[in-house]
Amino acid sequence: MQNFQYYTPTKVVFGRETELQTGSLIQENNCKKVLVHYGGGSVKKSGLLNRICKSLEACGISYITLGGVVPNPHLSLVYEGIELCKKEAVDFILALGGGSVIDSAKAIGYGVTNSGDVWDFYEGKRKANACLPIGVILTIAAAGSEMSDSSVITKEDGGIKRGYSSDFARPKFAVMNPELTMTLPEYQTMSGCVDIMMHTMERYLNRVDNMELTDGISEHLIRTVMKNAKLLMRDPKNYNARAEVMWAGSLSHNGLTGCGTDGGDWATHQIEHELGGMFDVAHGAGLAAVWGSWARYVVSERQERFAAFAVKVMGVPEMSSETETALKGIEAMEEFYRSVNMPTSLKQLGIEPTEEQMREMAEKCSFWGERTIGCVKALDQDDIYQIYRKAAEL
Repeated sequence: MQNFQYYTPTKVVFGRETELQTGSLIQENNCKKVLVHYGGGSVKKSGLLNRICKSLEACGISYITLGGVVPNPHLSLVYEGIELCKKEAVDFILALGGGSVIDSAKAIGYGVTNSGDVWDFYEGKRKANACLPIGVILTIAAAGSEMSDSSVITKEDGGIKRGYSSDFARPKFAVMNPELTMTLPEYQTMSGCVDIMMHTMERYLNRVDNMELTDGISEHLIRTVMKNAKLLMRDPKNYNARAEVMWAGSLSHNGLTGCGTDGGDWATHQIEHELGGMFDVAHGAGLAAVWGSWARYVVSERQERFAAFAVKVMGVPEMSSETETALKGIEAMEEFYRSVNMPTSLKQLGIEPTEEQMREMAEKCSFWGERTIGCVKALDQDDIYQIYRKAAEL
């Protein structure tokens, strides 16, 4: 096992009607002026935005609002939020939504508290030294951003999607009421389930000897999400299933399932980011569409780990060879994706990229040939292109 640090400063308030505690939670952070940041009109139609605003007013906290966050959050709205927060002397940002809203809130928080262009952090040109405090009212179980240090933003000019991680942006609190996810369409719910699973699978499929305890947590977390995703396909209002998925989402991306590992592979996420940047696809669905092609491309480099995944997570019986077991595990995971109406190819995702587009995505993903991605197998620009091509051929 590897040395590790585990840091989870976010206060979690979990359960029914917990969003009514929002005002008092912000008071605990001694903040006076809040930006309530959200996505589309669903938070208004559901009455959630009104309930949150009333909670703030009851605690004497002033606020302004900024909506408009889209599934792959745009840098232009981040810039707008930065200027608004500076003008209104905002000292706290409340993200009302899922991973996209939380990521946008974090980027705004960086921009308010650091000089220069906030995009510099996402391009890796410099590091942030502060962030406005962030609070979260979670409405979508998927990204795990409510307890993580990460944020992903899309620059519309060029369709470039990049991530940045810093402990400064870890939310002060996360309010998690599973009831708030019950109105989500099936596609969003299942896409979220895939995202949660992938956050743990990226860490699990690595190149080191792992802690037995961390492995056990990871294996059970993935199986739990798979089980409850199936339940939600039949009964979208199942509170307990929603709760299991919501909590799994937080644990999958707060560092717990990476303790003692080398940090994981993350190539599938990097490959999907370019799909999201170019085609604006749902993140979890994009992950499902390329994962099998990535897995088959790299499996020979770590077939014993893929075989363990097949047996312990997917319930595949041990075959005559590790290679056969590993491939059966990949097939079983793809079959699960299909069982919850998630794609296993780019065509099923609804896109058919041209040769030129696949080469462009590979070029961007490799930072124009300057980096490799992944640890199971270090993937260069041509490797990345080959994975896109294989995913497009299915």
